[in-house]
Amino acid sequence: MTLKIEPSGQACGARVSGLDLSHPIAPDLAEQIRSIWLEHKVIAFPGQAMGDDALEAFTIAMGGFGEDPFFDPIPGRQHIAAILREADERSPLFAENWHSDWSFLPAPPSGTCLLAIDIPPHGGDTLFADQAAAFRALPEDRKDYLRSLTAVHSAQLAYAPDGTYGDRDKDRSMAIRPDISALETRTHPLVQAHPETGEETLYSTLGYIIGIEGMAQRDAIALLSELAQWQSREEFVYRHEWENDMLLMWDNRSLLHKATGGYEGHRRELHRTTIAAWTA
Repeated sequence: MTLKIEPSGQACGARVSGLDLSHPIAPDLAEQIRSIWLEHKVIAFPGQAMGDDALEAFTIAMGGFGEDPFFDPIPGRQHIAAILREADERSPLFAENWHSDWSFLPAPPSGTCLLAIDIPPHGGDTLFADQAAAFRALPEDRKDYLRSLTAVHSAQLAYAPDGTYGDRDKDRSMAIRPDISALETRTHPLVQAHPETGEETLYSTLGYIIGIEGMAQRDAIALLSELAQWQSREEFVYRHEWENDMLLMWDNRSLLHKATGGYEGHRRELHRTTIAAWTA
């Protein structure tokens, strides 16, 4: 099988065609896809007539299911959540801030898959920021300083009962499940070596990072705010435009991402799976 790879021409990202993901994936093809994924960080598979069975099979082939806290799965499934916004919904846009999925877990997921179910005629692009490129572009003394820092991660600002998606969040289509467990904290180095490529990356940003170990909170938030501006500079960003029958797969270890709006009055639905943390 010959795959066609079309780089986005932006900071990262590529389209991959020449394969049918509605059928089981042989181990050699899975290895080839993972290699392309690691190189381009986010890859899109257009023209895929996939159902939820095929989405689950693809996720298993890419490394198995990761933990998905705070989302209820769709009926009849354990590992698929609907990223859904109905046409008449007026609640604030979901996931409109830069983040890496579930970075507050002890072993955060290596990747995320989204399968297009219902795509509006315009708007709804997803933005990705290459955090290996962002780190490479820093001055050497700044790199050394950031390597010395350990970040405190938590879901509390988003998924605690009093968080953004907590008890006060009304009339939302998505099945979000806030919980007191969101108050827990975990620490991860602010700069990490990608476990498969070895690239150094800035890992996550404001939202899921609530502090820096050994640093006064005011100073930590000031540093993180400054760093967030750098992490999302235009030269590090890829804008993904959705199509019907498209599967998207991205690397949470080397990217930040965020949702965008612009499709008011139209329904949008994607089915999401999480790829487990990589183990050698």
